Amino acid sequence: MTKISSVTSVSNQENIIILADKKSNFVDIDFSKQELTYIKDCIAKKEQKRVTINQYKRVAHIAVIDEGKTVELTSEACRRAGSDLLAVLNADKINRITVMSALKNKDHLLAFAEGLALGNYQFLKYKKDKKKLAASLKSIRIQGKEVNTKDVARLNAALQGSLYARTLVNEPLWFLTATQLSKEIQKMGKESGFKVQVFSKSKIQSLRMGGLLAVNKGSIDPPTFTIMEWKPKGYKNKKPYVLVGKGVVFDTGGLSLKPTPKSMDFMKCDMGGAAAVAGAMYAVSKAKLPVHIIGLVPATDNRPSGNAYVPGDVITMHDGTFVEVLNTDAEGRLILADALSYAKRYKPELVIDLATLTGSSIAAIGTVGMVSMHEGAEKQHEKLRESGHHVHERLAELPFWDEYGEMIKSEIADIKNLGGPYGGSITAGKFLHHFTDYPWIHLDIAGPAFLDGRDSYRGIGGTGVGVRLLFDFFVNKV
Repeated sequence: MTKISSVTSVSNQENIIILADKKSNFVDIDFSKQELTYIKDCIAKKEQKRVTINQYKRVAHIAVIDEGKTVELTSEACRRAGSDLLAVLNADKINRITVMSALKNKDHLLAFAEGLALGNYQFLKYKKDKKKLAASLKSIRIQGKEVNTKDVARLNAALQGSLYARTLVNEPLWFLTATQLSKEIQKMGKESGFKVQVFSKSKIQSLRMGGLLAVNKGSIDPPTFTIMEWKPKGYKNKKPYVLVGKGVVFDTGGLSLKPTPKSMDFMKCDMGGAAAVAGAMYAVSKAKLPVHIIGLVPATDNRPSGNAYVPGDVITMHDGTFVEVLNTDAEGRLILADALSYAKRYKPELVIDLATLTGSSIAAIGTVGMVSMHEGAEKQHEKLRESGHHVHERLAELPFWDEYGEMIKSEIADIKNLGGPYGGSITAGKFLHHFTDYPWIHLDIAGPAFLDGRDSYRGIGGTGVGVRLLFDFFVNKV
């Protein structure tokens, strides 16, 4: 990870980046009159978005930020500007850079550093020439009176949690089985301070988690059910927040087999919800936020075999609900349902589940945001939506009318795991809602969890979406 730190002063030999707009005067920056004239001419007359000054002892980059319609959109412009500069910095073999601002807004300064660090992420585990391909930038320093050590510590925590989540999503099944996922979460807990308990298959059987066990029937690897808990001294909430993440470490679709191109070939990402929950737990505990949080991750792969569950099966869930299986590729809701039922024992303040659940959500809004639904959590959802705008992991709320619940009623069981040809994201949400009796928010992150083309600081492959969103949500709680 590219480490971020804060400094109070900068030497004249330190490579720097200065955030600016068209009105900036640079009075606090060590530029000659000739350099200032050149900079202002490039910004005002030539409308350049980046100006570079080689001062021989150092290089100064001026990143020109266009003001957005909102403060949050300006921060997003800063993130993208930071990521855009990486190609230049790494091409020049820059190891350390100091970022300062003529904008006088600490959110913009932090966002720019965040964009640099997120954009600098690389997944090189399976590259032969790792050293040759590795980015040169290792350290980002922030110089600004308005930025304090707590700001930087929290930013580092959120970044590390997000990057851990990216790596988990990028790992292939041959390494990241359900068992290995639980081991990776245990490592994260040991590093940051949250507790981890892992249920084996025999324990899952004793709890009668029929959804998780049914999806796992076709696999050669056992399922796991991982419980994370962060309960620091002096925590603020009387009842815990519970996060639930879908942990399908690879999804073939089962006997309802997926096509390979642009579908099954991406399905190592189907545990993006689990990665987001683990990353958020890491960030919250690393930052030592005084909030009691529990994370639940049901995990398995979904494969076809002679013993796999089939369309037409009726399975008994953890809470006793009978579910008719119409499609084995609607498996995520089955394992999530058992976890949502299990969450009842905590008498939670709020439960948030995250899942790469439906292609319908991608059809609805693409990869630029996640769809959301909620029940009994209107105020909490609004706060989460605000955090989404702050970190640019935005929520698009879908209707959650009763008619959608009618679509999952079964003739031979209590409910079925597929609704109909329309409103697939919503009927999936209605399925999950059946297993809740507490304030609940559902986030379908299928669109933004994994990208097949590079997008600025979000990169390519796993994006870690959900970690920064949840972390900001909990920061605002304390």
